[in-house]
Amino acid sequence: MAFLDVKGIFKRFGKTEVLKGIDLSMEKGEVLAIIGSSGSGKTTLLRCMNFLETPDAGTITLDGEELYDASAKYTDNEIREKRLHFGLVFQSFNLFPQYTVLKNVCLAPELMRINQSKTKLSRPEKAKIKRDIEDNARSILASVGLSDKLMNYPCELSGGQQQRVAIARALAMNPAILCFDEPTSALDPELTGEVLRVIKELKDAGRTMILVTHEMGFARSAADKVIFMADGIIEEYGTPEEVFGNPSSDKTKTFLEKSLENIN
Repeated sequence: MAFLDVKGIFKRFGKTEVLKGIDLSMEKGEVLAIIGSSGSGKTTLLRCMNFLETPDAGTITLDGEELYDASAKYTDNEIREKRLHFGLVFQSFNLFPQYTVLKNVCLAPELMRINQSKTKLSRPEKAKIKRDIEDNARSILASVGLSDKLMNYPCELSGGQQQRVAIARALAMNPAILCFDEPTSALDPELTGEVLRVIKELKDAGRTMILVTHEMGFARSAADKVIFMADGIIEEYGTPEEVFGNPSSDKTKTFLEKSLENIN
């Protein structure tokens, strides 16, 4: 059984059907790149898998556990619990401007640990939880090259540094799958390389990741599997060699040709 199994995902906004029956699977430790033109459904698919949008039909299974079935009803608390399996890094960083880098990374795990406690925590217990979370946050920030920015605020960082903080914040929740929605679209080429290096290091460390990206070269070199989406369906699915080197779909060929033209 695959680590992640997504079957029959449909999503409609009003009269517009954005996802028209998506099936995909991936193994633990794999990197899946999702490519396609704007409006093809890439981000909507990612948001459905992260439970930021509710699919109208379909199922999502993770490591043998059915996380979502569109025919079932879930409470808000249940959805929040399911969302913890996925970490999402947005294209616009979404950091809290009033908090330091360290606090941005610590905030969500602190709230989760304290709120999930079955008993009322004493002040020393809360302090220990916060120390443990802060130690972990410092370690994660060091791994993304930001040890010297712990007490800085987002406005004092470059775009690449802000995106690395966003990656660290997602990692602090220890998600089963780390998802990226166009993580370099707001960055210039130099800063793009900085963020892509961090993602490559996460791949080398065995992280399971889903990457919606317009960086064709990176998708080809870093992904284990590639999906090309068009008009709400998966038009092409295979290894980077298959999708980029020998695409079977005319839509894929046209998209890749245009992408190369834009690069040149």
